[in-house]
Amino acid sequence: MTARTHHPTTFTSFPKGTNAMLLYEDLARARRREAEQTASRRRLVRHLTAARRWNRVSRWAARRATIAADCGAAELGSSYGD
Repeated sequence: MTARTHHPTTFTSFPKGTNAMLLYEDLARARRREAEQTASRRRLVRHLTAARRWNRVSRWAARRATIAADCGAAELGSSYGD
């Protein structure tokens, strides 16, 4: 298993074939790097979206709890006052 870092890494390669093969290898490496960068950006977007969603749910739950507490206190106050 390899350790993943958040720092961009530069790769160096040594020629091991014809120039045509190296061109295809370079293109494949570039496509792989672009795919990894795209996946990383999408992962970040998913994390930020999830954080916003949970923040919204948290605010909604807090409002509901406040309303429930206010209604419960009003009902208790009216039943004991009578």
